[in-house]
Amino acid sequence: MIYLLLSLWSLFQTPVNSNPEELGKVTWHRNYNEVLKLAENLDKPVFILFQEVPGCSTCKNYGNHVLSHPLIVEAIEDEFIPLVIYNNKGGADKSVLEKYNEPTWNNPVVRIVDKNGKNIVRRLYSNYSQQGVVQTMINALLESNKIVPEYLHLLREELEVKQGQLKESYVSMYCFWTGEKIIGNIKGVAETEAGFMDGKEVVRFKYNPDLVNYSTIVSQASNQKCADQVYSNDPDEQRLAYQLTNRKARMLKSYRADKTPKYYLANSIYKHLPMSEYQAQKINVRLGENEDPSDLLSPRQQKLISLIRKNRKKDWKILFNRDFTDAWWTACEHLN
Repeated sequence: MIYLLLSLWSLFQTPVNSNPEELGKVTWHRNYNEVLKLAENLDKPVFILFQEVPGCSTCKNYGNHVLSHPLIVEAIEDEFIPLVIYNNKGGADKSVLEKYNEPTWNNPVVRIVDKNGKNIVRRLYSNYSQQGVVQTMINALLESNKIVPEYLHLLREELEVKQGQLKESYVSMYCFWTGEKIIGNIKGVAETEAGFMDGKEVVRFKYNPDLVNYSTIVSQASNQKCADQVYSNDPDEQRLAYQLTNRKARMLKSYRADKTPKYYLANSIYKHLPMSEYQAQKINVRLGENEDPSDLLSPRQQKLISLIRKNRKKDWKILFNRDFTDAWWTACEHLN
């Protein structure tokens, strides 16, 4: 019986696009009692979405923005058993609403429950962000004594880093491929790019000033000879740059990106994987340090890279620098 359940479950591991937009790309179950039986047999928590279908703009945005993010979809489907309950229907849906005292005709609510239907963590409501659902999933896995996959930790880190107003800056060094590797490994740096300015190799980077200050980045880069020259029009940054590098900062000039973004990644087999920009940044760092980046990949990304390795002669597209969501659903066709 368990083998049969596992076999049936494997059929739902690649999302389809036939959902109403309020439900995103997740492959949902609809029967509450059957899902609890699956939870017991598969030893997985249940991810319940209470959703209005058809719904308001908030409901649609939640489906299109949160429940369509490739790694969020994968985490919901792989680490949990997904169940959707319509909050504007009668019958079995209404019975589950009443069981959890959930309101009808309401904005999205998420509950993560155990095999007995009991809450593992607090219900998620009035928070319609990617950060909210990712943190809730991580908390639920920890409370269930499950291992949180590294790619999910990385996604939480990415969402945290990119939250708020990012600042942009430029530094030059002897080799921008090395510079991108060094700066991309600094916590709080959201984006890196190798390019040219003032006839020199530079790294353009964006960082979250709430998580890391400008002095820390320049200091760490300078200590590894990756901030020979700082470019900035900001008086405070110019003053700090002089204190840290003993060189006056130069004013910003015309910038041109290098033709080979994320050099170490772009020259590896991983270039054929769809991935977020932040994920690409961290994988590029790992490869630049001759370290294995596979733990930063989701199970489906690992499955795809395995397929690519077995079929190296196939004309695989370069996907790492394309729009993540678009590239992901294209790549998933190879996993069917």
